[in-house]
Amino acid sequence: MTSTAEAIAPEQHRSLALRLRHIDPSTYIVYVGFVLIFAVMALTLHGDGFLDKQNLLNILLQTAPITVMAVGSVFVLSTGEIDLSIGSVVALSALVSAVQLRDHGLLAGISAGLATGIVVGLVNGLLVTRLRLPSFLVTLGMMGLCAGLSQRITQLQAVPSIDVSFNGLFGSGSVAGVSTLILWSALFVVAGHYIYRHTRTGAHVLAAGDNVRAARVSGIRVDRIKVGVLVASGACAAVAGMLYTGRLHGATYTLGSSDLLTVIAAVVIGGTRLFGGKGTVFGALIGSLVLGMLNNGLILAGLTDAEQQIARGLIILIAVALTLREDKS
Repeated sequence: MTSTAEAIAPEQHRSLALRLRHIDPSTYIVYVGFVLIFAVMALTLHGDGFLDKQNLLNILLQTAPITVMAVGSVFVLSTGEIDLSIGSVVALSALVSAVQLRDHGLLAGISAGLATGIVVGLVNGLLVTRLRLPSFLVTLGMMGLCAGLSQRITQLQAVPSIDVSFNGLFGSGSVAGVSTLILWSALFVVAGHYIYRHTRTGAHVLAAGDNVRAARVSGIRVDRIKVGVLVASGACAAVAGMLYTGRLHGATYTLGSSDLLTVIAAVVIGGTRLFGGKGTVFGALIGSLVLGMLNNGLILAGLTDAEQQIARGLIILIAVALTLREDKS
C-alpha cells in the first residue's frame, strides 16, 4: 500500500504542475487589477466618498450601457472583426426610439429603436461578408453615416421621453429594489456568457476567429456567424441607447459619442483577443467596471478633464500591455 501511494504521489504532482503550466496569467490580470484598483481608491479616496453606497451604485448604473455593448463586442472581436459604429448606433437608436415613443407609443418606440440597431448590424454584416470588405472600414463608414442621420432627423434637437413605462423599464425604474439598469446589464452578461461558452454558436464564433480556413473546412458557416455577431452588436448598441434614453428621460445626438473607445478598452482589458479566437464575457464586465471605477475615482480626486484623459490613457495602455502581450515565438 505504501509503495503504491508513493508511486502515485509524484504522478499527481506532475499532473498538477502540467495544469499550472498551461494556465494563462493574462486571463486573471483583469480580476487582480480590479481588486487592486478598488483597494487603492478605497484607501486614497475614502474621505471623498468613494465607498459611499450611493457612489458605488452610481458606478454600476453608469457602466450598465457600456457593459451591454461590451457583451456584443466580445462576440465581434472573437470572430476577428471589429464594430466601430456602436457609438453612433447608440445615438441613432435612442433618437428613433424617442421619436416613435412620442408619436406612436411604447411598443413602437421599443420596436423602432431595436430595429434600427439590427438593420445597421445587418448592413455591416452583409457588406463584410458579401463584398469581402474589411469590417474596420465598413463600420468606420457606418459610424459617420449614423452620426449624420442622428443630427439630421431631429435637427440637433433633443427629444424628451415622458413615457413613464418606457423610462421605468429602461433605466429609471427598479424591480425588488434593484435598478433596471443593473438588471439589463446582468441579463446580457449571463445570456452572453451562456451562449459564448455553452452553445454551438459560441464554439463556432471562437472557431471562426481562431482559424477561418479550418472553420470553413469543418462545415462552419463563417459568413453567417460574422453577420450574426454584427447584428448582435448593433442590437446591443440599440439597447444601450434606450437605456440612456430611459435614464436621462430623453435622447440627443451626442449620446454614445465617447463610448466606442471605452467599450473596446473594457473588452480588451477583460481578456478578449483583438484579432479573434479568444474572449470572455465576464472579463468584459470586469473591464467595464474597472474603467467605471477609474472615471469615478479620477473625478473624486479633483483632476481636471485633461489630467483625467492623460491618467485614463496611461492606465489603459498599461492594462492592455499586460493582457495582450503575445509570445514572440
